[in-house]
Amino acid sequence: MRDPLQRAVTGIDHYENFPVASVLVPRALRPAVVALYRFARHGDDVADEGDAPAADRLAELARMRAALDGEADHPAVGPLLPHLDRHALSRAECSALLSAFEQDVRRQRYADEADLRDYCTRSANPVGHLMLELFGCRTPENDTLSDAICTALQLINFLQDTAIDWRRGRLYVPCDQLAAAGLDEDDLVRAVAAAQSPPALRALFAARCRTAGALLESGALLAGRVPWRLGLELRAIVAGGLRIVRQIERDGFDPIARRPKIGWRDALPLLAALLLPNRLHRGPRR
Repeated sequence: MRDPLQRAVTGIDHYENFPVASVLVPRALRPAVVALYRFARHGDDVADEGDAPAADRLAELARMRAALDGEADHPAVGPLLPHLDRHALSRAECSALLSAFEQDVRRQRYADEADLRDYCTRSANPVGHLMLELFGCRTPENDTLSDAICTALQLINFLQDTAIDWRRGRLYVPCDQLAAAGLDEDDLVRAVAAAQSPPALRALFAARCRTAGALLESGALLAGRVPWRLGLELRAIVAGGLRIVRQIERDGFDPIARRPKIGWRDALPLLAALLLPNRLHRGPRR
């Protein structure tokens, strides 16, 4: 669940959607954001990094869950607990993130779009909910817009990291869509080995780009409904996500051949998106 969008937007390594170290986060809220980030970062690394067996990964995540429930101590959870209380942040959202990390250990395939989106409701959307709570602007309407942004970023991240995830044994293209395109996992084996996707796979990536880009744009209105600092952060994040989508499009919808990334050359377009929000609404060509 790594997300390089954040490196361009906020200058941090990764965990998706957290505006860590951003000057846009009010000073009083930064310790809570950092504690949330470290909690999520540790859980994500437990699920993804190193060569530990699944049983050991799940045991460590269970220790984190016990600490979140106040039944044990844990260095990545203990520092977070005072911030949850101070800002009335939902433990259920943190628990949902742990559920996603556990699922990363247990599952590597998703049957259909609904199955994949269910994962996103726990791997990505809780981050948005926690940020809305932290800034005191969580409402059902804002949740809906935030979910669109967070799920879209997760879907874009899946596209961006298709080859990396495949080498880890994971596939985030729904199996039914792969089959409908006349493809199977052997086609992915060959594409990754050759560092080039066949036309049918590029067409599938194009469809998934359009879906993710449209979903991201549909949530962009949230930036005008929240405090201005968070609104600017959201505009940058949305602009970064759309920038990745456009890079995939320009590269022939083949993120296996060339993994898209944001660098210093993207700074000016991202700044323009901040200053001219209407520029956000330019997704990939249909």
